[in-house]
Amino acid sequence: MSIEQRGRMPLDYHPVALPGSALRFRGPLATDRQPSVVCIGGSETFGRFINAPFPAQLNEACDGPVLNLGVMNAGLDVLMTDPAILGALDDAEAVVLQIISAHNMSNRFYTVHPRRNDRFLTASAILRTIYPQVDFTEFNFTRHMLTHLHDLSADRFEIIRNELEAAWIARMIRFLDQIVAPVHLLWLSNRAPDDDVGDMSMDPLFVTSRMLEHVARHAESLTIVTPDTVLENDELTGKFFGPKEEAAARLLPGPGLHDYATRELLKKL
Repeated sequence: MSIEQRGRMPLDYHPVALPGSALRFRGPLATDRQPSVVCIGGSETFGRFINAPFPAQLNEACDGPVLNLGVMNAGLDVLMTDPAILGALDDAEAVVLQIISAHNMSNRFYTVHPRRNDRFLTASAILRTIYPQVDFTEFNFTRHMLTHLHDLSADRFEIIRNELEAAWIARMIRFLDQIVAPVHLLWLSNRAPDDDVGDMSMDPLFVTSRMLEHVARHAESLTIVTPDTVLENDELTGKFFGPKEEAAARLLPGPGLHDYATRELLKKL
């Protein structure tokens, strides 16, 4: 298949700044009226490599404006603290919250950048005790650091993973309980919740079906969208990416999954 057929050209995401926030959201955003739906999440909600991600499709289909406040590589830290996101959630009639990974958030073992949650900052004394042979100054990203720790000792790594799972559940429940509008959870991923989570490249990292069950009780609905639900197998068709972005593009859901997510969400909003 030729480059032209694959559409290997990066998208212009029309980055937009909102008052009170240092983040850049995907534009254009209809901010002149109170939003009917606010979509929050990570790279999938932002729509990386996708021309028309599900928030843009919802905006076309819904009566009121739909805000896409997805943040690239987001963890719960930025979603729960950014002033623009919190302000939009207060005004929303409904919220779509994409299920995001458990590793991009500060916890008792390490801290992450408050806005760029995929950036590793520091290891705690506890983590240094568990892995005394590791020089943590070598790591800039959480996934790289965690992959290295897992490869060194799968047994010791279980201590970290258990902490991340427990912290993610507790933080998600607290976040959901703080949102006044009905929240519709969205699992939008190239893997199913019951799949083996041993692959450290697949998001939402470390999140399992058991964890979903805990948090779904605090939400209005839960929608599961995976390649199996739409019989989508092509990892690149319909994605727009630069010559060095193919590996990253393969990991994210394609336009077929975004289309299906839109149809399913419209039944619930």
